[in-house]
Amino acid sequence: QVQLVESGGGSVQAGGSLRLSCTGSGRTFTNYAMGWFRQAPGKEREFVAAFSWSQGSTYYSDSVKGRFTISRDNAKNTVYLQMNSLKPEDTAVYYCAATRGTYYNGIPPQELWGPGTQVTVSS
Repeated sequence: QVQLVESGGGSVQAGGSLRLSCTGSGRTFTNYAMGWFRQAPGKEREFVAAFSWSQGSTYYSDSVKGRFTISRDNAKNTVYLQMNSLKPEDTAVYYCAATRGTYYNGIPPQELWGPGTQVTVSS
């Protein structure tokens, strides 16, 4: 089973940028669609972005579209989330996740989760 670990979180001013990384172990990394989710205190966990290698597609929530970019380096077993023009409302714990499902008709159940990394954006 793939194990996921996030890195790259931190504190930035509004308008700044961060790049999150998620590195997976195991030999089946490319069999999973990789996604990023986030959860702010007192709120439900929400979908941010996903990269499906098998579908050759990327997906973004409306709240981050145009500001965030998801990418994947299979040689490094790593998926990235480049976050630009950050806003205070982006403050959350960001989680990397993996699924063998598809995003054709919505967000599928995730099978694997990383421990999360904190992103804090100050105004």
